[in-house]
Amino acid sequence: MGEYRAPLTDIRFALRNIARLDRLAELPAYSHTDPETVDSALDEAARFVGDLVAPLNHPGDRQGSVLTDDGGVRTPDGFREAYRAYVRAGWGGVDFPAEWGGHQMPKAVGLAFEEMLTSANMSFSLCPLLTYSGIDALLAHGSEEQRAAYLPRLISGEWSATMNLTEPQAGSDLGTITARAVPAGDGTHHITGSKIFITYGEHDLTDNIIHFVLARTPGSPPGTKGISMFIVPKFLPDENGGPGRRNDLKAVSLEHKLGIKASPTCVMSFGEDGDGAVGFLLGGEHRGMRNMFTMMNAARISVGLEGMAVAERAYQQAVGYARARKQGKAPGAREESLIVEHPDVRRMLLTMRANIEAMRALLYRTAMHQDLAEHAEDEEDRLRHGHTVALLTPVVKTWCTDL
Repeated sequence: MGEYRAPLTDIRFALRNIARLDRLAELPAYSHTDPETVDSALDEAARFVGDLVAPLNHPGDRQGSVLTDDGGVRTPDGFREAYRAYVRAGWGGVDFPAEWGGHQMPKAVGLAFEEMLTSANMSFSLCPLLTYSGIDALLAHGSEEQRAAYLPRLISGEWSATMNLTEPQAGSDLGTITARAVPAGDGTHHITGSKIFITYGEHDLTDNIIHFVLARTPGSPPGTKGISMFIVPKFLPDENGGPGRRNDLKAVSLEHKLGIKASPTCVMSFGEDGDGAVGFLLGGEHRGMRNMFTMMNAARISVGLEGMAVAERAYQQAVGYARARKQGKAPGAREESLIVEHPDVRRMLLTMRANIEAMRALLYRTAMHQDLAEHAEDEEDRLRHGHTVALLTPVVKTWCTDL
């Protein structure tokens, strides 16, 4: 399989000319984001993903993640070591607030690192992707106590997060979910039920996994209006904030997939061995759909990014093949030619590259609007950029993945 090398020239062009990094650096929140710092971070990120993460892509997909006899999940060889290096280097906190341990760079810079990680190894990148969504939910809807308990370790990457939304009978109709959340009388809830398609629902990369679970409380209205969201840790935090007692939840099976086999997609069971898994209400009762859309909108942009990132990896491999494979005679050639010398092959490759650059431009521009929606100094500007993000998010997800 072809090697991956981060397209730093194209990424820097998009950051400077499309995402307007110079403009973002003028905002008080990003005053430390000077070009030299960003360039140094990009260089280091390219080395990290090229040397440690990309080489695991092909063997990881061949080996896959497997469910162990004790209900755990073993990721492919090398994943644990690469993830520990990811945590040590602080890559999980690129664009998250310094208040909680992040580096507080613009989202466009965070997107650039996410692009490299996803192109290098999409299976590996899915663990951080879900964690990013959990962080967004806590930042938007969590109490101060919940933020303090979970954000530092999620942003550092020591812990990971998941989204537990749909169920076997529900599909995309979340109004039909049946998972239950019964008050325990001490401010917590007992969660029971099953959830399907849970990316990295169980794995061996982190010390704890924080599940964000949709469920119904007793007497809730039918449909989506009656859904609440709960924080359900694999290990309940102890008095020091570290992983404590094991919660009543487990992965009962892994999906059999075509591709991204190194990423475990789990069927999760809550409350199978007792009264229920201990859960903590997030953002108020019956606010689950609001919380979910906070997570989903962040994930939609990341899924659009996956389309572009996989296309970039495919393009690099196509160029490598075209420069190595000989077949036929190019116009004017006297002997067999490399296929890259054939005009129609060059046209195909250039079309691929043009489309990838267009996708990258749309993604990085959307990230710029996200930054301005949060940090522009004028309230009217923040509102206008927020509306632009709302408009572009479904375009990003649909167009980039289709293309």
